[in-house]
Amino acid sequence: MQTISEISKVKALVGEWRRSGYTIGFVPTMGYLHEGHKSLIQKSVDENDKTVVSIFVNPTQFAPSEDLDKYPQDVHADTDMCNNAGVDLIFLPSVKEMYPTGNYSTYVYVEGLTYELCAKSRPGHFRGVCTIVNKLFNIVAADRAYFGQKDAQQLAVITKMVQDLNMNVEIIPCPTIREADGLAKSSRNIYLSPEERNAARVVSKAILEGERLVKAGERDVSRVIKSMEDLITTEPLARIDYVEVVDGHNLAKMENEICEKSLILGAVAVFFGKTRLIDNFVVDMKG
Repeated sequence: MQTISEISKVKALVGEWRRSGYTIGFVPTMGYLHEGHKSLIQKSVDENDKTVVSIFVNPTQFAPSEDLDKYPQDVHADTDMCNNAGVDLIFLPSVKEMYPTGNYSTYVYVEGLTYELCAKSRPGHFRGVCTIVNKLFNIVAADRAYFGQKDAQQLAVITKMVQDLNMNVEIIPCPTIREADGLAKSSRNIYLSPEERNAARVVSKAILEGERLVKAGERDVSRVIKSMEDLITTEPLARIDYVEVVDGHNLAKMENEICEKSLILGAVAVFFGKTRLIDNFVVDMKG
């Protein structure tokens, strides 16, 4: 396994692989890798000749009030995980490498999908996400890129960007990986105090309840949302950012009735102290 920080060297190595006829899988991350990332990496290793993992905490997707300076990092542990999983290349650039000082002024923005859910409380976030993912796709030139379904809005936005811009990469969605008690794996879980970590179990319980109701035949959107909200608010340490039921393809709100022919996405964001956790369920009404 190689670790490279320079864009030009990554492009040169990937070019050699392509000339040799290798397929390339890519897992973009911000580091502090956990079992969720490992599942993406393993799928890429299984499906491609070469796998690249990027580790870059992208400043353009953080608002000034967010946790950029505190975002957890452990490059040594990340390197060990990648090496043990069979990764061929870690791309580990600096901020200056990705955003040269004084001469960066181009950004990518996907309209529509970035108006609701996390975008409301994180203005500018998805502009930063789309910009860095676009840059990484251009650098790595992978055949397939792997993203977790826990970040459902991010997955939808990136998929739309790839479709609209005719990008030569296939987006592979991968299931959410959870702790034994149901909490979705997240690098930010480390921020939780023991009391908050215990309280955070209510998020996955609410997700399971929403999914159960939809699968059981509940079609009133307000009832599904209220049931999830009521469950979350039983936990005093929980502060709801949003609870929504939307169309899983275009993220449009479902105001009244759940459509029988839709892909349903139930999504939540909940604060525990200063830590914001997201989770979701998906039900294919046609499947």
